[in-house]
Amino acid sequence: MGLKSTTICLGYQQITSLSSATGLTVPQGTTLALIVPETNNVRWRDDGTAPTASVGMPIYLGASLSYDGDFNRIKFIETTASAKLNISYYA
Repeated sequence: MGLKSTTICLGYQQITSLSSATGLTVPQGTTLALIVPETNNVRWRDDGTAPTASVGMPIYLGASLSYDGDFNRIKFIETTASAKLNISYYA
């Protein structure tokens, strides 16, 4: 993902507890989030239904998701124990 030169970082979050479907804590003004799993794969959904360890869109360890959808609806869950998510928020 290439960020344009006028992109402003609004914050960072690390989620370390993903054993149940977990949402984001998004700073006001966010238009884009860069989401990177650490340790294990995760799954996500943003259709109003919680993901499970076997159902949802996967983000594999070493990959990233650039997300600019509805931040209030997206939720994540680990596919195996001890997954973490690193998120940077941008305007």
